[in-house]
Amino acid sequence: MTVPMDVSGSQTEAAPEAVLEGVGGAKAIQGRSLGQIAWMRLKRDKVAMAGACVVLFLIVVAIVGPFITKALGFDPLTFHQDLIDQSTLAPKGAFGGMSAQHPFGLEPVNGRDIFGRIVAGAWVSLLIAFLATVVSVIIGTVLGVVAGYFGGWVDTLISRAMDVFLAFPLLVFAIALVGVVSQFESELSFKGDGLRIGLLIFVIGFFNWPYIGRIIRGQTLSLREREFVDAARSLGARPLYVVFRELLPNLIAPILVYSTLLIPSNILFEAALSFLGVGIRPPTPTWGGMLSDAVRFYTMPHFALFPGLAIFITVLAFNLFGDGLRDAFDPRAR
Repeated sequence: MTVPMDVSGSQTEAAPEAVLEGVGGAKAIQGRSLGQIAWMRLKRDKVAMAGACVVLFLIVVAIVGPFITKALGFDPLTFHQDLIDQSTLAPKGAFGGMSAQHPFGLEPVNGRDIFGRIVAGAWVSLLIAFLATVVSVIIGTVLGVVAGYFGGWVDTLISRAMDVFLAFPLLVFAIALVGVVSQFESELSFKGDGLRIGLLIFVIGFFNWPYIGRIIRGQTLSLREREFVDAARSLGARPLYVVFRELLPNLIAPILVYSTLLIPSNILFEAALSFLGVGIRPPTPTWGGMLSDAVRFYTMPHFALFPGLAIFITVLAFNLFGDGLRDAFDPRAR
């Protein structure tokens, strides 16, 4: 590189302002965190964003929906016997009694509003699914990261426990356990759905932790050989410090992604239990319970259509959002 010379031939140093001329007004390049990069990728995925909007809408409906339905006259527990044909037990009018007052029609026999029951049943399904997912994620994450980091007999013990839970007949156990609890409720005259909800959260959450535990264990086996873990060890960090302060923050992305994919599975499992009659007791509405009641009235498709659509849309929205979230956090994605 030659040194600039003036007209007289003497060597001079180039001024920094002259070198940077023309770029003085440009903005400095700012680094972006992994969260910012993932958010930019997620925003570009229109399908995932649509799923996220549906998920947020369902959460709002589950929180404020029951109050709104009662205020607007869509009480899910009110019987409308005057709108039921006593000879056929079917709702009067076309399409299952659909009208401005009952947009989704009425249930056969008792005439309860289907729209109000679907909205009221959203909080049961989502509450059980969310809390069961939290239980599974906490147990699976802690045991998975401990097994992956310490290895040896600890890893062997936790891995064999995972195999046992994965082979356990969960549905049969849930049916038997709920049957015992039903007898316990009748003997003690226990009122309310708190015990049933807590039982379903325990059954679904406690027995599903191995799925996320195996994923976290595999990620931990990879992360424990990274340089930042070796640096923490060389500085004298204790194993628990390395696990919870070094490894766990780097596992947030897979934990978050798998949680969004685990929620729809829990929704389907709760609906299956309600369909089998071992879920929440009537008259509390649940989507699975409504499908179970609709089996007897196969000639009235509107009764099964709307709760089935509610489950389908909810599961689809969570799956689309989870897939988009997984792609956004994928370091190999562009």
